[in-house]
Amino acid sequence: MLFNSYVFIFAFLPAALAGYFALGRIGFGGATKLWLIGASCFFYGWWSVPFLGLLLASIAFNYGCGQAIRHLVHAERAPVRLVLTLAIAANLGVLAWFKYASFIVDNLRAVSGLDIEVGAIVLPLAISFYTFQQIAYLVDCSRRRVAEHGFLDYAVFVTFYPQLIAGPILHHSEIMPQFRRSRQRFRHEDFAAGAAFFVIGLVKKVVLADSVSALADPVFRSGAGASYGCLEAWIAVLAVTVRIYFDFSGYSDMAVGLARMLGIRLPYNFNSPYQAVSIIDFWRRWHITLSRFLRDYVYIPLGGNRRGPGRRYINLVTTMLLGGLWHGAGWTFVVWGGLHGFYLLVNHAWQALQRRLAGTVWALRLPAPAGRMLTLAAVLIAWVFFHAASFEQALTVLGAMAGRDGGEPFLHGWVFTELARGGRPAVDVQARLLLLLLAIAIALFAPNSQTMIDGRATLATAGRPTAWFAWRPSAAWAAVLVLAFLFTLTQMSKVKAFIYFQF
Repeated sequence: MLFNSYVFIFAFLPAALAGYFALGRIGFGGATKLWLIGASCFFYGWWSVPFLGLLLASIAFNYGCGQAIRHLVHAERAPVRLVLTLAIAANLGVLAWFKYASFIVDNLRAVSGLDIEVGAIVLPLAISFYTFQQIAYLVDCSRRRVAEHGFLDYAVFVTFYPQLIAGPILHHSEIMPQFRRSRQRFRHEDFAAGAAFFVIGLVKKVVLADSVSALADPVFRSGAGASYGCLEAWIAVLAVTVRIYFDFSGYSDMAVGLARMLGIRLPYNFNSPYQAVSIIDFWRRWHITLSRFLRDYVYIPLGGNRRGPGRRYINLVTTMLLGGLWHGAGWTFVVWGGLHGFYLLVNHAWQALQRRLAGTVWALRLPAPAGRMLTLAAVLIAWVFFHAASFEQALTVLGAMAGRDGGEPFLHGWVFTELARGGRPAVDVQARLLLLLLAIAIALFAPNSQTMIDGRATLATAGRPTAWFAWRPSAAWAAVLVLAFLFTLTQMSKVKAFIYFQF
């Protein structure tokens, strides 16, 4: 079930909210947890009942392992590391089978020439997210960082439907305590803020991401040997850049909003990443909860920066390579991760050089606008590999962007012919180009959703009025959001899955 579908908005969501608050008024915390678990299982099972069984088995297994690890830690028994290692290996083994088995076999066959097959393997919904979430829980159990909790607390932590499909990747410490409140009351302020988040996210997904994605399809869905003009390639890559951001941040906004309606606060996952002044800054703003996981459970355990700059850079690149592989079973994803690892290495080396030369005549400083342009250019190049079907296609697109124009002139190319042949008249394509420009402007210059909705206290300073874009529960804002919601509903005739939907 998708957030951007009529069945979710008009059937599932009202029923889930009504049941939750009805039980919350009674004051039975356990009943509200059971309701959320049941609703979340229905939400997940709408896609596949058999894989719901896998999710529930994973929850039971990891809860049992977590309790065993906590018991061994408190008893100071030796097998803690062994149990933790086996539990993590089991989680990664299941993930590897479903997500990477075909990729591994294809590469083994290419290298060895052996005739081996594994058949078609369906990737379970959300397995990448709930696997990482539970591995973090297991590691923290071994570190004595998990507070006392019951099975229902754990089950709702993993299955909570606003974040189940594509994050944010939750940390047990930030969500379990919120579910342990004895009463879950309806709060007008939370519900209004949650609705605002949800509508903003829905607009991002349906109006911006889905609309501009059509501008990228003729390039990135073309077959081997296709060629494109310079402008065609640039428009396609910009459309991909916009689509990925507004699709994923739109989902995250909707997740934050759905949870806020229930009085639950989820962590923000995006903070205007395309406004970053460096790659380091970009990764503090992009998929924030994944960055946190990679830092705390991969980079730091590898040694972090504790063993000198050389080892630090190796750990950094290794972490980003693994992060790239987590995004998809393909070498293009590994290259995407490797590029970002290299970018981070260069950025850290630049900062070290700046510190060394500070206070001298050779002091170096990159102006913020130049930093933003350089960062965005690096991100654009990496997105080509992320979205391309093959290395050949990625290099062809990059070559076209660089001016190796093997395609038709722009006005006679795909913008006014290819899309039109697919049933989209030229005026529709021009509207999508205008939307692309609007989306780029929003991503580069506009305040983000959490600044608008939750930033009111920091936006107003002594003697100055609150910023014009600060949301407040008022009739004017309600009218704006209702109109935006109604318009978006008219654009939902063809429901498109999120990029990270089956992931």
